Amino acid sequence: MASRLAWKAAAAAFLVAGLLLSAPALAQKQGGTLRVTHRDNPPSASIHEEATISTVMPFMGVYNNLVVFDVARDRQNRLDNVVPELATEWAWSADGRRLTMKLREGVRWHDGKAFTSEDVKCTWEQLIGQRDIGLRKNPRKVWYSNLKAMETAGPHEVTFVLAEPQPYLPVLLAGGMSPVYPCHVNGAQMRTKPIGTGPFRFGELKQNEAMRIVRNPDYWKPGRPYLDAVEFTIIPNRSTSVLAFTAGRFDMTFTADLPPQVIDEIKTTTPNAICEMQATNTQANLLVNRDRPPFDNAEVRRALNLVLDRNAVVEILGRGQYQPGASMLPPPEGVWGMPASELTGVEGYEPDMAARRAKAQAIMRGLGYGPDKPLRLKVSTRNIPSYRDNAVLLIDHIKHAYLEAELEPIDTGAWYVRMLKKDYQIGLNVQGAGTDDPDVMFFETFACASERNYTGYCNKDLEAQFRRQSQIADPVARRKLVWEIDRKLQEDGARPVISHNRAGTCWWPHVKGVRLSTNSIYNHWRFEDVWLER
Repeated sequence: MASRLAWKAAAAAFLVAGLLLSAPALAQKQGGTLRVTHRDNPPSASIHEEATISTVMPFMGVYNNLVVFDVARDRQNRLDNVVPELATEWAWSADGRRLTMKLREGVRWHDGKAFTSEDVKCTWEQLIGQRDIGLRKNPRKVWYSNLKAMETAGPHEVTFVLAEPQPYLPVLLAGGMSPVYPCHVNGAQMRTKPIGTGPFRFGELKQNEAMRIVRNPDYWKPGRPYLDAVEFTIIPNRSTSVLAFTAGRFDMTFTADLPPQVIDEIKTTTPNAICEMQATNTQANLLVNRDRPPFDNAEVRRALNLVLDRNAVVEILGRGQYQPGASMLPPPEGVWGMPASELTGVEGYEPDMAARRAKAQAIMRGLGYGPDKPLRLKVSTRNIPSYRDNAVLLIDHIKHAYLEAELEPIDTGAWYVRMLKKDYQIGLNVQGAGTDDPDVMFFETFACASERNYTGYCNKDLEAQFRRQSQIADPVARRKLVWEIDRKLQEDGARPVISHNRAGTCWWPHVKGVRLSTNSIYNHWRFEDVWLER
């Protein structure tokens, strides 16, 4: 019965998508180059190897997924809003351990080779470590720790074979960080000149300067994309970038790069610009290197958590628009997050900031520190404004617990390497969850074996609960367990969450067809439906 319903749901979604594709174009115009600002140098063009929107936004249009979120129908990314892309339909086996997808025929890679089930098989075998196509990093391997094998049945059918049921697996497959790679192209080329099936072909990547993707004339969706090209120009200084946009040099700003105060300024000085604030599904959190003294001492970590002034961050940086919360994005935008009221009683979330500081000071004095003998350290952070702004406030907060810190800004390429190597004391991280789902957040951030478990937190008993929630199909029952897990993570100080961020993206009225998700910045940058009305 479950399998028949799944086929029926997928078929309905496919019908809706087909109607959208076959509907006559209204006012869409062909041609033109969309000019977008970019905040920093992306580590590479290979989405499967990177963990940053700096790669996803400019290069998502090169690729396709098996399935995607239908942002035109509903802007919240969730399971019932997943529709076909390279897959045309899918169904679950009765035991929930096999997800079989029928694949679109007639699709070709940008180099002319045919797309087949072998490419899908190859992509996910690389991700789970059963094949080597030359990727140097694999930050999302842990997403697929439940995936045992990939099976094909001819060139247009593929099956994901799971160890245990995982009903929300299509949500993981629908995000911008889950493209299909060509099996015949090695990892080195995917980093510098990637091949995809998407609406745009790779144009160029000039380190520290610019990126360009160009229209794929052989795209499998007739009439798409409308744009001839999308160009990204790197402008690291936010003020310079905003001035260039408001002066008309660019059509769009980098996604969610503008804090509330900057959006307010743009609306005042340039009222005809379209600016949209969104919950980004990124959070400022505290990284503490548990392996390096004195932070291997749980009491030092406890003192750090106590002096985090979350409300100050919400009010100062977020102008009241940021949200306190736990690991999952809070409602109303978040599907699985708990409201702040549910964290009442968890240490570090108590409203009496003075009492918390006094408790932190008592802890540090007991360890031999004090106003005349502070603990001196560096706060490492990525060298872009959204990170630095939070880090400056963090330094101000922790001084109340006799921690005297200096800021250590690190360029993007080195930042992720340093975090992977745990080459830091404490850090201010702005973490983005590619998709709003516990199977992403819990496994990627807190699983013992995850590359992105930067703090080294490891709780095997709690990890068993990660797997348990992953198997629950009923959203109410799943949410209840997710909240229990998230509360425990905060109690343990696994990676203290400072705030969930909201930020803005701006574009001029002549840019049409832009639709942003309400609970992610990562999953809507295919650019195939965007056009210019000049």
